[in-house]
Amino acid sequence: MNILVTGGAGFIGSHTVERLLRDEAGQITIIDNLNDYYNPAIKRENLKALGSRVKFRQGDITDQLFVAETFDVGQFDAVIHLAARAGVRPSIEQPELYIDTNIKGTFRLLEAARRTGVKHFVSASSSSVYGVNKKVPFAETDPILQTISPYAMTKMAGEQMCSNYSHLYGIKTVSLRFFTVYGPRQRPDLAISKFTRLIEDGKPIDKFGDGTTRRDYTYIDDIVDGIIGALNYNTGPICDIFNLGGSQNVSLNDLIATIEQALGKKAAINQLPEQPGDVPITSADVSKAKALIGFKPTTTIAQGVPKYVEWFRDMRARGITVC
Repeated sequence: MNILVTGGAGFIGSHTVERLLRDEAGQITIIDNLNDYYNPAIKRENLKALGSRVKFRQGDITDQLFVAETFDVGQFDAVIHLAARAGVRPSIEQPELYIDTNIKGTFRLLEAARRTGVKHFVSASSSSVYGVNKKVPFAETDPILQTISPYAMTKMAGEQMCSNYSHLYGIKTVSLRFFTVYGPRQRPDLAISKFTRLIEDGKPIDKFGDGTTRRDYTYIDDIVDGIIGALNYNTGPICDIFNLGGSQNVSLNDLIATIEQALGKKAAINQLPEQPGDVPITSADVSKAKALIGFKPTTTIAQGVPKYVEWFRDMRARGITVC
């Protein structure tokens, strides 16, 4: 099987490619623009670890010619689309950038998939699409009446585009709503990364709100299990959506305590008001994913955070800035 992984040099992408290589899934091609949203050296280290077993093409998914040439050469059987501009708060500051990358970029990929006969398209969505959902846990059947950030809006648009291409052109599409993914190689702008770095350096951390907001943290290995399950999902509707969450609802206060324990250091707190665009809780109903794609998250936050801390300290010891 020839598989394209967009964003394959990044956090979730590099772990996914590792799993595909370990499973001997076929020829893997990565496209990534190695942008400076965070230190590109981290992505280059990820690529270096993957070695010569993958084909790498540096470019942007919004570049029509680049995408078309990549698909013409690759003749892909399947696409795992993980490239995106991520983050709720930056999307409020730069909505046009998010619209361009997440909507236009996804459109470019789906068009190229249609033109070259790709049969299977797995795409990363987000729990952010649920907005302020009063029903907990969140289920795929819940009505989504309002998103509350440009990032969430672009992810909802991506799901709808996948639906269009399934209906019109017969491409099997699976959208995966990720719930707060964490682990080694994660983006430095995420809470666990920022808190770890600042506590390690003896600097205060910004805590927005009273610390009672809760997130469904999902360890990277569990997320990759779900992605591979979606790639192998050949039954059911031609267009489908799955929640991928860790089924462990953790408050901000408990998260900080867990990081403190893993580091062996106490945090200095800079108390701030709640941020616009943040939701009070995310909680995944993963019963559908368990039943249909064999998704069974197993890593607890108490197990996963020390693994991230170990990676963080190793990168620092090697002189690579994790920020």
